[in-house]
Amino acid sequence: MNPILVIFSGGQDSTTCLMKAIAERGAENVHTVTFSYGQRHALEVQLAEAIAREQHVASHKTITVDWYRDITHNALLDPSMTIGRAENAPFPNTFVEGRNALFILTAAIYAKSKGIYDLMIGVSDADYSGYPDCRAPFIRSMNATLNLAMDCTFTLYAPLQHLTKEQEWALADRLGCLEYIRTRTLTCYEGIPGDGCGKCPSCKLRAAGLKAYLESKQRPQA
Repeated sequence: MNPILVIFSGGQDSTTCLMKAIAERGAENVHTVTFSYGQRHALEVQLAEAIAREQHVASHKTITVDWYRDITHNALLDPSMTIGRAENAPFPNTFVEGRNALFILTAAIYAKSKGIYDLMIGVSDADYSGYPDCRAPFIRSMNATLNLAMDCTFTLYAPLQHLTKEQEWALADRLGCLEYIRTRTLTCYEGIPGDGCGKCPSCKLRAAGLKAYLESKQRPQA
């Protein structure tokens, strides 16, 4: 079984990816990498490290990118900013310029040093805020770029790419980890684990998906 490196933030999306990777390849073949890049809440990194330990992955590494806030400005790097979306803005001010490109490239460099050529990331273009680095064309182009840049064959998996949040909760349930993901992960912009603050855009999206999925389970099957 080929080893795989999961780009892991400790949030709902990446934890769902982690559980999928473990189910498919076994924890002994799953590695994780977390980025500490000056995000609003250091707890995010701490939770990612704790979940990696709890799931007994083969290895975990935290990479610090402490210069990020020196070159770009947004609400995820500046806790004094109010999270929102300006009128006529293409996406919310939580968009971190180039983040997924940087993370994927850095993860690939690290993976190659360990002889790992399969990567996984929890992006989705079906149920998010229109971030350009969450879209399928970006993932495909990044995969091609990695192979050209390092003259090898990486495979970049994005299993949530076309899933809505409702479908993502359904996947978590099939994997037997819905409650674990609901209670242990951190998606909230206010830094509250589990169900979060219930008010920020991330919490609302997550809660709406969970509600829709649980309601669908209660409906009689045709």
